[in-house]
Amino acid sequence: MNLINNKYKGIFLIIMSALFFSLMATTVKSVNMFPLVQKVFFRNFIGVIILSLFIFKDKTILKINNKKLVFARCAFGLTGVFLYYKSISLLNLSEAVVLNKLSPFFVIILSAIVLKEKIKITQIIAIFIALIGLLILLKPQMNIDIYPAVLGILGAMFAGSAYTTIRYLRLFDSPTTIAFYFCLTSTIITFPLMLSDFVIPSAFEMIRLCAIGVFALIAQLLMTNAYHFAPASELSIYTYFNIVFSTILGVLLWSENLTISFIWGTLLIFIAGFINFYTSHKNNK
Repeated sequence: MNLINNKYKGIFLIIMSALFFSLMATTVKSVNMFPLVQKVFFRNFIGVIILSLFIFKDKTILKINNKKLVFARCAFGLTGVFLYYKSISLLNLSEAVVLNKLSPFFVIILSAIVLKEKIKITQIIAIFIALIGLLILLKPQMNIDIYPAVLGILGAMFAGSAYTTIRYLRLFDSPTTIAFYFCLTSTIITFPLMLSDFVIPSAFEMIRLCAIGVFALIAQLLMTNAYHFAPASELSIYTYFNIVFSTILGVLLWSENLTISFIWGTLLIFIAGFINFYTSHKNNK
């Protein structure tokens, strides 16, 4: 019963994480006038400030038990963010997000190879159903050049590597520690790069730049905690909700059309999620 409850918690947290990641992507798209490195800097600098407040109450957050894995998570994550944000600037939001949702494929492969997690055939089937749903959902808009598409796929690969590393890191370090050092390392690396090409924002633009960091931090903490409750291979499919949320935000904020393909694609994504969860739930029983 405890395993089942933990899985419910993991699924809820990963879906909420997908919501905040979609809010982050939407905000990134809204500030295309700024250099890439400036957007990446604010994404992580805000995280450092907020997480520092937690450190005042709990100094143990600063302690790293597995430095190599924390460094690997930072390297994979920062590279993935750069590639993802660049693809967002070159593609439609929905196109960039759907390419980023290839990351579960890399999570499944890496989880099986590195973490020795067992992958069920029904999980693979569910992933493919979800992918078909995404393709149907975006088919009218899918007209992607090779260069930005490659950036998006590489971003998904590095994101999958980061998620898998986080799953293994749960054995050594707390979610807050992992998130703090990722934000800190990224801030230190991007700060000097940002100064060489800094664009002064207006007050409203500054709010949006800071919002990128707030949404990203909330999403990251939710995601990191989710992988503490369930295997990465069982949660990865629920990150597909990101594309659903992003499309809905596009309709609400930018008056994008809600097509029949969106409805059918969304339905397939929910069916895939149900298959994955039902299979895992039944096996745990």
